[in-house]
Amino acid sequence: MSTPSPHGRSRIAALAVALAAASALALTACDDSGGSSTSSATPTAPDTASFSGNAASALASAKASVRAEASKRAASASAAASSFEASVSAEVERANKAARTELATVDGAGNAMSDVTMTGKPRSETGGLLVVVVTITNKTDKTASYAVQVDFLDSSGEAVETRYVGAEDLEPGRKAQPVAVSRKPTEPVLTPKLAKAQRY
Repeated sequence: MSTPSPHGRSRIAALAVALAAASALALTACDDSGGSSTSSATPTAPDTASFSGNAASALASAKASVRAEASKRAASASAAASSFEASVSAEVERANKAARTELATVDGAGNAMSDVTMTGKPRSETGGLLVVVVTITNKTDKTASYAVQVDFLDSSGEAVETRYVGAEDLEPGRKAQPVAVSRKPTEPVLTPKLAKAQRY
């Protein structure tokens, strides 16, 4: 057998180093028990047993939360409406009854239509109720009382509700601003109309 040349010896040495490196890599790929590693680059599904809920229960919870919020808002609006109506004093209510009694004997629109104007109040301020501010101005030179009828009309123009407001002993040049409140539901939308106004 011939002796390898120096060049051949360096190639053998390089081959031995490469084999040693390959062996080291193979050893690191094995587990402690001598078997090959089972690690993989492909992700695995999470263990759903550790989840505290599921999509269906989360959806049901969200729906319940929305219903609770809607119920809370409706209760709040109802309370606001009741509070607004309660703010109408007993004295104002008495004046309104007097206005109704006075208008029962009036034919036509009455003698004070030009003394009365109406403006709506924003529903955001009335708990959602339809409220009309009736401005009564005594344009005469004598103290006078007033009776006013406000009709609430549906889309066909039919009066579905009537309210009476009044002002008693209003001095010349002075104004009063009673409110006419509809107690009908917000739908269908009603339109207020000045039906009668009588000075007495």
